[in-house]
Amino acid sequence: MFADRVRIFIKSGKGGDGHVSFRRELYVPAGGPDGGNGGHGGDIVFVVDKGLNTLGDFRHNSKYVAESGEEGGKRRCTGKDGEDLIIKVPEGTVIYDDESGKVIADMSGDNLRETILKGGRGGKGNMNYATSTMQAPQYAQPGQDAQELWVRLELKVIADVGLVGFPNVGKSTFLSRVTNARPKIANYHFTTLNPNLGVVDLNGGKGFVIADIPGLIEGASEGVGLGHQFLRHIERTKVIIHIVDAASTEGRDPIADIRAINKELANYNPKLLERPQVIAANKIDVIYDDGTDPVQEIRDAFEPEGIKVYPISAVTGQGVKELLYAVRTLLDNFKDEPVLFEKEFDYDELMDNPNDSFEVSVNEDGVFVVTGPKIDKMLGYTNLESEKGFDFFQKFMKRSGVLDELERQGIEEGDTVIVGDYLEFDYYKA
Repeated sequence: MFADRVRIFIKSGKGGDGHVSFRRELYVPAGGPDGGNGGHGGDIVFVVDKGLNTLGDFRHNSKYVAESGEEGGKRRCTGKDGEDLIIKVPEGTVIYDDESGKVIADMSGDNLRETILKGGRGGKGNMNYATSTMQAPQYAQPGQDAQELWVRLELKVIADVGLVGFPNVGKSTFLSRVTNARPKIANYHFTTLNPNLGVVDLNGGKGFVIADIPGLIEGASEGVGLGHQFLRHIERTKVIIHIVDAASTEGRDPIADIRAINKELANYNPKLLERPQVIAANKIDVIYDDGTDPVQEIRDAFEPEGIKVYPISAVTGQGVKELLYAVRTLLDNFKDEPVLFEKEFDYDELMDNPNDSFEVSVNEDGVFVVTGPKIDKMLGYTNLESEKGFDFFQKFMKRSGVLDELERQGIEEGDTVIVGDYLEFDYYKA
């Protein structure tokens, strides 16, 4: 089955905990701390595999977790780093944060490899906390927590030209005539359920990639039928060929069909109508002379709007060459920049989750105690023994609202504050 949209869970590796141990050797009765640092957790890395063309593999596995770092060891041994988890996707895959809908990465163009979630840093062993006043520290830093996220992957076909139109107007026949693609062709609706790509070769001119976007119906922009699955594939195209049944072999009005499809394109993404568009008035080989000229009627309706109309027969090949060279001219005048989706998601949001909480309480000794997931996370990736780490801690206490809450509960200068399991200090207002 073709799959162009999946939802998966990804989680980086947790950092290994720092180790608490002391040097124990013969003739060294009071060795110092020698607990090693924990290993770094594995990253979640997405990589483009040009041998893939669907997201079908993700239908069978929706959970991807990188390896965690190992705990530090004795004798200053650092724990082993967790291996990165490489997730291969086809070119053209856009990765979204499932909750917010923001773009995390567009795996297209030059962006062939992207680290989406970083593994947790390894915690520092107790060898890092020895000072002149604390020569036997009994604690080590825990490894930084893993990052986790539900993401949505969408495959948006990369092609220069997209074919649109109602079902059974001859798009697949046209594609098979002008390219080496061999789509399934039959006289019933929705023969094409997967986007078909082919390369057009022009004598004396540059070729281009063309995609047959499966047949659209009214309401597609609202998800009717397979609307969203179809429409997302045209977002990268530079030029749109709108194929209609000029002969009305099924009794449809080609002018009404064109306006209906353009309305769906505009409802889905208004920028799609800013792309150059041409109309291929197909099936002219079966137009009967009854005193009307349906091709001229289509021209009268759309050429005043700047949309050129080309009469063709995908079956006999009549008019096809003129259409292709006109499309090549439009591509030559198009800014030669890939249509990429800009990154909108900020990884730092993961480390400052507004849903994480903290609590301030006062114990029987009058000591203010600050606890909670937000505090544990901060302590897990902050080395308070360094100047930079302590500066970060001070800013965190202010930015997160902890200081405001302490003052609201009546803290005064000189009062004792315990943060988390082990950090203790006297409060003085800056």
